[in-house]
Amino acid sequence: MPPEGISIHTVTADQHGLRLDHYASLICQNRSRSFLSSLIRSGNIRIDDETAKPGQKVFEGQRVSIRIPAPETVDFEPQPMALDILHEDRHLLVLNKPAGLVVHPGPGHSRNTLVNGLLHHCKDLSPIGGALRPGIVHRLDRDTSGTMVVAKSAAAHEHLSAQFKARHVDKTYLALTWGHFPAREGRITLPIGRHPSERKKMSIHSRSGRNAETRWRIRKNYPEGTLLEVDLKTGRTHQIRVHCAAAGHPIMGDPVYGGRRPTGGGRQSADPVVQRLRALSRQMLHAWRLSFRHPDNDRPVAFQSPLPADMVQALRWLARHGTEDPTGVGAI
Repeated sequence: MPPEGISIHTVTADQHGLRLDHYASLICQNRSRSFLSSLIRSGNIRIDDETAKPGQKVFEGQRVSIRIPAPETVDFEPQPMALDILHEDRHLLVLNKPAGLVVHPGPGHSRNTLVNGLLHHCKDLSPIGGALRPGIVHRLDRDTSGTMVVAKSAAAHEHLSAQFKARHVDKTYLALTWGHFPAREGRITLPIGRHPSERKKMSIHSRSGRNAETRWRIRKNYPEGTLLEVDLKTGRTHQIRVHCAAAGHPIMGDPVYGGRRPTGGGRQSADPVVQRLRALSRQMLHAWRLSFRHPDNDRPVAFQSPLPADMVQALRWLARHGTEDPTGVGAI
């Protein structure tokens, strides 16, 4: 008899040669392949009691053991929090995350994170993301504002996670950058990995960089910089910030990747607009629109968050007049 909680399956002739993650998805048809791949990597799915890799082939007669672990208990304290909710149903929640809010608990952040607020708002939040990240299928940097989706059930979590992994989710950002780009649109495909010496930073010069693609187009040029619309085709850590800096046009207000200083020639540091832009308290990056397929019916849905007040104010400075929305961004 196998240990409790573990099922044993023998590979048949017609299953000979399948990838292990494909084989497991045939056995566990109510589980996403991405979820099963994570079980393989953690040793919960094994071949002949040996650890394996998701892409490893299975052969007739081999015995595959599958253990679906119980979800980790979430014991972080729920906290009342004002959430800017764009949409909510029994499967998921879409919200506009403010700049300055950490998404999930971590070292130095056990309270006052988005997860603490979600645990108070959603009494049955999906635990599949783990004890530290219940319901979280993607994240935004602390000082990046904008649209996020959160799973409220295990099935929704798996469905959404699979979409993110397959790059079927459309993620569009708005960014204010220093300087001017040489064309109206383009793409940056420099690989991104951990910085060789500064471990909290990412870099295009990493020895283990992973492929990354950022597509951009200009929404409006200003004397000091550019308002960009950015589409992420991959989801590397700090991707837009790293790619814009690598192109010589760091995001305004970004203290990590050079956004505190203007780049290029012809600017006077005494210019009051430049001084205000250099004093911005966070990177001018906003996750504007998010499009995906709803896990309940697989229909496409899209949500967007209006520009936050600090980015609207920066646009007013750049436009050098006092209208509330000098570019029309708030209405798009």
